[in-house]
Amino acid sequence: MPPRQKKPASDIAPPLSKKERDKKAKELALKEKGGKKDYRKKEDRVPFSMEKQTPKKYKKKVEKQVEPESNINLETLVPGSKVINVPITVKGLSEQIDKTPSEIIMALMKLGIMANVNQNLDEDTAVLLGAELGINIVVDKIEEEAVEEGLEIFEDKESDLKSRPPIITVMGHVDHGKTSLLDAIRKTNVTSRESGGITQHIGASEVTYNGERIVFLDTPGHEAFTAMRARGAHVTDIAVLVVAADDSVKPQTIESISHAKAAGVPIIVAINKVDKPEANPDRVKQDLANLPADQRVLVEEWGGDTISVPVSAKTGEGIPNLLEMILLQAEVLELKANPNRLAMGTVVEARLDKTKGPVATLLVLNGTLQTGMSVVVGTCSGKIRAMTNFKGDEIRKAGPATAVEILGLNDVPEAGDEFNAVREDRIAREIAEQRRLKVREEVMVRNSSTTLEELFSQIKEGEVKELNLIIKADVQGSVGALTTSLEKLQTENVKVRIIHSGVGAITESDIMLASTSDAVIIGFNVRPSTNITSIADREKVQIRTYRVIYDIINEVEAAMKGMLDPIYKEVVLGKVEIRNTFKVPGVGVVGGAYVLEGKVQRHAEIRLVRDSIVIHEGKISSLKRFKDDVKEVNQGYECGIGIENYNDIKEGDIIEAFKMEEIAR
Repeated sequence: MPPRQKKPASDIAPPLSKKERDKKAKELALKEKGGKKDYRKKEDRVPFSMEKQTPKKYKKKVEKQVEPESNINLETLVPGSKVINVPITVKGLSEQIDKTPSEIIMALMKLGIMANVNQNLDEDTAVLLGAELGINIVVDKIEEEAVEEGLEIFEDKESDLKSRPPIITVMGHVDHGKTSLLDAIRKTNVTSRESGGITQHIGASEVTYNGERIVFLDTPGHEAFTAMRARGAHVTDIAVLVVAADDSVKPQTIESISHAKAAGVPIIVAINKVDKPEANPDRVKQDLANLPADQRVLVEEWGGDTISVPVSAKTGEGIPNLLEMILLQAEVLELKANPNRLAMGTVVEARLDKTKGPVATLLVLNGTLQTGMSVVVGTCSGKIRAMTNFKGDEIRKAGPATAVEILGLNDVPEAGDEFNAVREDRIAREIAEQRRLKVREEVMVRNSSTTLEELFSQIKEGEVKELNLIIKADVQGSVGALTTSLEKLQTENVKVRIIHSGVGAITESDIMLASTSDAVIIGFNVRPSTNITSIADREKVQIRTYRVIYDIINEVEAAMKGMLDPIYKEVVLGKVEIRNTFKVPGVGVVGGAYVLEGKVQRHAEIRLVRDSIVIHEGKISSLKRFKDDVKEVNQGYECGIGIENYNDIKEGDIIEAFKMEEIAR
């Protein structure tokens, strides 16, 4: 093999520097990639891998919204002032000023404003309301009210309006014959089905007289149903005030007049029970005329402008005359509505049915409601699956002034909520969700600055005992009525706290809530199943079920009295003189004693007195006559006496036996 020849020195390439080597490596890598340069940052480059790479997500930077600072100097405020933002719902305001929604609704009614829990209040109304409730309300920020797109809230043209039937509310005191009068009008019998003979729900029905349709709402008369009666006045055109001719004007009669006047509706007085021998219609007219100026009702015979009709629900006397007067009054009012628009109205009643789900009784005030339409009802929404009239017959369409029962809502609405039909289900869901969020925000918002007065009252409230209750009822109206009544019961030392209320059967979650919060479950017109009863027994939760509201109020009141700390007084049983002492092994020192007065009982509390000074208080551990244990020793007898965990007994000591007796409040 020939020897390898050396290349001339001029042909040998000089060695590459590090910089040049790196550059050459980059060019080679670029050539392999197809000539495309990698412009990514070094830290973003990922080494080659067979695994599928997850694409990097680039988040859009969202600017943090800074809450505008409060414009109010909290230091200059009157102690106890409440700072709020408007618009605010009745429920939101109740949370912030520590008042119940029913108290706020009643105060608004005094101001001539009819509202429900989800109704928005403006700045002026909130400040006026504060003055009425005795709270200094200061408005901080006025937010622009969000426009709910999709709702038809326009004013109707005069040319589109057509006559509609009148909506009549029958009001008055309990047991004055409101429902009996309606029975006579409708030729039905409702009172026999009502527990305790009192109406506990709002009933809606229709009557046709002389070819004209009249819609009737029957409101309960018992004072517990004030809020329900207020709802009746809220949606009505004419109020029929039923007063018994043998009983005359009563507290709920006056309350009904106030509701009707606050709602600005005309009153027709129906003087019922005129068939009774003790009936005195003139006394009724006189008592109505003698009421204070803001509640006075002057009938036509007494120079006023209020129609009065003597009637008898039992014999049917005067009923045709009453219906004629209603139609005459309706003609004067010229009631009109536009049937050619999306329906709107109010919820008369709502309940949770085991088989059907949420069921709501709606009163259509304007427009036409049809099966399959989407509706938004307060904070609930849904598509109408089925619709029935007051008789229970299924209908497809309901025009103005028609009471219907609908199925298809996603939740049980509040009685008194307003409803609107919308064109799409999506719109209904969005509006309901916005309202729910707003209500939730208002409930969450609290004024963070606590005044010293509030702090002191909170410390003081630690001494107040609380009776926790969970209320479940068959319909929403009864829940509201019960809540209002029970909240009124709270005293200085015991406070009723309703931790949850709802419509429908008592569930396992109610039991768990009651167990953790040490609450009593009140069931009104609902019964727990066997399974629920056994869970309640296991969790040691008390379930009380009722059919009549009086019983609930009386029993809760009794329970509250039972929660008060008992007051004890000392009752002296007798006096014993120690005349000798004995040391007994394993027992200690025992006194040989003589009962000077009264008697001494075993396990009684004692006071050991030496030279008129009390040196020990305790209990008797043993009491003997000779060698026998006895329960008590009377005056004039000797006994052996031992004091529990005490041996310093001396001759001449006096033992005073006493017991603590509880004093009934």
